[in-house]
Amino acid sequence: MADASPITDISTDGDTDEKNQRFDRNQSSALVASDSSDRSKDKLDQKSLRRLAQNREAARKSRLRKKAYVQQLESSRLKLTQLEQELQRARQQGIFISSSGDQAHSMSGNGAMAFDVEYARWLDDHNRQISELRAAVNSHAGDAELRIIVDNVLAHYDEIFKLKSNAAKADVFHLLSGMWKTPAERCFLWLGGFRSSEVLKLLMNQLEPLTEQQLLSVTNLQQSSQQAEDALSQGMEALQQSLAETLSSGSPGSSGSSGNVANYMGQMAMAMGKLGTLEGFIRQADNLRQQTLQQLHRILTTHQSARALLAIHDYFSRLRALSSLWLARPRE
Repeated sequence: MADASPITDISTDGDTDEKNQRFDRNQSSALVASDSSDRSKDKLDQKSLRRLAQNREAARKSRLRKKAYVQQLESSRLKLTQLEQELQRARQQGIFISSSGDQAHSMSGNGAMAFDVEYARWLDDHNRQISELRAAVNSHAGDAELRIIVDNVLAHYDEIFKLKSNAAKADVFHLLSGMWKTPAERCFLWLGGFRSSEVLKLLMNQLEPLTEQQLLSVTNLQQSSQQAEDALSQGMEALQQSLAETLSSGSPGSSGSSGNVANYMGQMAMAMGKLGTLEGFIRQADNLRQQTLQQLHRILTTHQSARALLAIHDYFSRLRALSSLWLARPRE
């Protein structure tokens, strides 16, 4: 018994040391794990901070873009209000162009302004009709209901051609310049409107599937439209060249003699006569556009005609939206 006590004490001391070593190792592992966890948390915190900063910057830019867009819309609204006020004064003075197209009155300097207001109203009505047409197509409306809406849209196109015909008598240069259109639309302007051949090209892929006869008819319509456009373009070039030659053929002398003045006045009268043919070019170009829409309607089925009208509207709507974005872009 006396010999067993030391042995027991030694064993107990050894076990205690081993336990202490295991505790130290566990504690060290815990510290390492804790340190690794802290570093991971730091990395996550940094990523979260960067993500939050990016989100805040994106939200700030979005607010700026929205603010610029709202300001641009407000500016457009104020401009339209001003035009409507000017139109009201023009009506009171008896220099307003009739929107029905039955007869045109002298519009003096307010002709362009009156047309711009009438075109804005026409565009609003057109957008409402297109919304109705889109709803009918999406709801799979029957042919009878869809045909009525399509006919109304085509009849509404006839109204803008009448408006332009009357406006050309007051200010043909305003129509040719395209200032009543948005900047992006003016890039594709041809004789005061769109090129029928280009619109038909856009529709070829939108209207599939077409029968062989329909495809042939649309192709022939596109080619005939292109030929008519080329002829009108050549006529415009010839007019411009002739007008330039008339204006450069002579000028009044420095002495201001009656003969030179008479020659000058005759020259201006000749130039004015040639300018009068511009109205005819506008009218022919719009007739081509009108006939293209009507012939396309005859070639296609009712549902295809509806899709074609929607595609044409969407194309020009995107051009107008592009113009709004361009005007509202941030400037350095």
